[in-house]
Amino acid sequence: MICALLIFQTPRLPAPLSRLSPWLDWLVIPKDEVYGALAAQAHRRFIKTHTPLDGIPLDSRVTYVVVARDPLDMAVSLYHHSDNLDREVIRRLTGQPMSRAPATAPRPPLREWLLSWIDRDVDPQEELDSLPGVLWHLSDAWGRRGESNIVLVHYDDLSTDLEHEMRQLAARLRITVPEQAWPQLVAAAGFEQMRRRADQVVPAPPGVLKSSSGFFRQGTSGSGRRLLTDAELARYRARTTQLAPSDLLSWLHREGDATP
Repeated sequence: MICALLIFQTPRLPAPLSRLSPWLDWLVIPKDEVYGALAAQAHRRFIKTHTPLDGIPLDSRVTYVVVARDPLDMAVSLYHHSDNLDREVIRRLTGQPMSRAPATAPRPPLREWLLSWIDRDVDPQEELDSLPGVLWHLSDAWGRRGESNIVLVHYDDLSTDLEHEMRQLAARLRITVPEQAWPQLVAAAGFEQMRRRADQVVPAPPGVLKSSSGFFRQGTSGSGRRLLTDAELARYRARTTQLAPSDLLSWLHREGDATP
């Protein structure tokens, strides 16, 4: 959304955000349709992906913006987001057979699920939403942060000082924004306005989400940490030190003076 606002310089986007910026590696729309729509765009292209940098082409003409979040908060968001997906619609859109299996048992409560998420030992390249997968992705981006076309931003910074972060990104993208346009652009990128315009800005075709506004659940930080006891949080920290460099972890967890 921030990229869209910087490019078009108005909150009144010419099309829904998911059409302007397709999620390239999500298979609910045929790839030929996605590529055709991108080829027809006359404006500066901005494309969404969940694939780590080591899994996509790297081109000096492209700027790669990597958004990081405290992994515990990301996991809590993932837990709730999963409940908001209509998986039968996703199966139909991706050409998978409709499920005939009996209803599965309900997932464990959030805190129990979060503890199991912390401890799961999986291949990060196979399960990108796991803790090893998240830290694989961010460690790779962290190692490339000195490259001129790699930009790391932190969710908490976007939340606490959105205007500063938008101005910084505009500078990195070499986009000049008239001073009088900034207040409305910053407001349009804020959580509450995004939630009010959910049908226009969610990254999904109609029907994939049970609730468009539910995609914008809370937008706050610290919920994952508050679920854990001190001992459980120490267990999480010990696990992350096995998976990522210490300076990245300090930056992710908002500790010390680590900077991207």
